Amino acid sequence: MKTIIAILIMIGMIVPVSALDFSAPEVIGEAQSVMPEEVPSFGEGLWYILKSAIKLVRPEFSEQCKVCLSVIAVVMVTSVLSNFQTKTASLVELAGVVGISVILLDDANTLIHIAASTVEELSSYGKLLLPVMTAALAAQGGGGSSAALYAGTAFFDSLLSTVIGSLLVPMVYVLLVMVVANGALVDNFLVRIRDFLKWLVTWSLKTVLYIFTGYVSITGVLAGGTDKVALKAAKLTISGAVPVVGGILSDASETILVGAGVVKNAVGIYGMMAVVATLITPFLRIGIMYGLLKCTMALISVFSGKKSVDLLQGFADAMGLLLGMTGAVSLLFMISIVCFLKGMSG
Repeated sequence: MKTIIAILIMIGMIVPVSALDFSAPEVIGEAQSVMPEEVPSFGEGLWYILKSAIKLVRPEFSEQCKVCLSVIAVVMVTSVLSNFQTKTASLVELAGVVGISVILLDDANTLIHIAASTVEELSSYGKLLLPVMTAALAAQGGGGSSAALYAGTAFFDSLLSTVIGSLLVPMVYVLLVMVVANGALVDNFLVRIRDFLKWLVTWSLKTVLYIFTGYVSITGVLAGGTDKVALKAAKLTISGAVPVVGGILSDASETILVGAGVVKNAVGIYGMMAVVATLITPFLRIGIMYGLLKCTMALISVFSGKKSVDLLQGFADAMGLLLGMTGAVSLLFMISIVCFLKGMSG
């Protein structure tokens, strides 16, 4: 009888065994239109995403150029009128400030909404991706590190998304109000408020990211080595390319470069490409407007007064803060994904 029971137990233990299959969740919305149909190497995938995103934003680039040309036209007209109507020069300059503000506020409002939506989309995708990455790392024996990394990323993502949506985005609107009001009134108090808001937004983004990178460093998942020449080049490029968080991104570039070396053999290839795909199109839209405003400001400074230049600088600062917000959330997930990949690669 005992023999029969033992045989039955052994038969019950004979179950099909298969390797765990982990796959990243698919992106939705506009990001899906720039993702490659087949997942190639990481570098080829990024190049495909960039080319697809450029095609998408090309029509909007033309529209943004028209907006900046309209600003230049307004400044030229007001400059000519100010020279011929010296008695009413202040009123003409005020009319120019109002005209520029009307032209730029509509596009600025659209881009603010795009930035806020991008932060929400990145956060939503991260909530789907992180459990998959956590399970994949835990399946390879990294249960402790995967749990710590998941908890930290989920917490800081929630914190950063809430701060951006509830506090920083409204601050950008207030900043633009201060910019327009200062253009009309030229009040030092308004300038101080504007500068304070800009500092507060920047400080908030940097603080959350510094604490997050400190957390993952303490948990032991951020350490790694890469080629020093490549690291230095990446830091110099990134630091000046991304407003607000460029310095933080350059400090974390070693982690990103190390991740690029292991991503080809890990589940995170699609996840990293999905984060880039979600970010790239809005980032280009805002970045193009940021660059065009800077160019327009340089052009009008030749024949315009200080009010118009300061006004454009204020709008450019607002675009820079939007780039910082979207870049901060994407950076948080990129660092997290790379840490997962390094854990999986051993």
